[in-house]
Amino acid sequence: MFDGIIKHSASSILYPELVSGRPPMQDTQTPPSTPVTFLCDAMLGSLARWLRFFGFDTTYLEPGVPDPVLADLARSEERWLLTRDRELSAVGPRTTLVQAEILDDQLVEVLSRRALRPTANLERSRCGECNGVLEAVTREEIAEVIPPYVYATAPRFRRCVGCGGVYWPGSHSARIVARMQTIIQRLNV
Repeated sequence: MFDGIIKHSASSILYPELVSGRPPMQDTQTPPSTPVTFLCDAMLGSLARWLRFFGFDTTYLEPGVPDPVLADLARSEERWLLTRDRELSAVGPRTTLVQAEILDDQLVEVLSRRALRPTANLERSRCGECNGVLEAVTREEIAEVIPPYVYATAPRFRRCVGCGGVYWPGSHSARIVARMQTIIQRLNV
């Protein structure tokens, strides 16, 4: 099990302690062996981050990327394009107009519309900042980038292969995992 904090420059983000196991993360219109991947437009940055926490490969592009570029990228990478923009959602066929305004409601909407049933498990989560894969590292490998107290007390670490962000067990995990569990419970209603 892994729960942790990511350290990026001056800010820290807390992540939850999670139970092991991973549900099938397949879309009902996708072959069973193909994981569902997403591309979130600039209006859905928080949604992108939380989909990554749940373990979904989720690209997020900053504001300013033209709609045709977003649509072409989603198509070429076979990603579901998630947007709150009605015109962009009409480009189809793998687009989803996210109607909910609140993050938890957006997660429930997207996960239920794609028939996805994740579990509260960060073992397979991706970097919340860049979507990179997280790999286990030793404390010696990251000694230069973490605070001395964390070096001495954290039992394990993971590092993003994309941006180099380092994750370790955190102290506020229960609140985050409770939020994930609430979302999952709503999917099961």
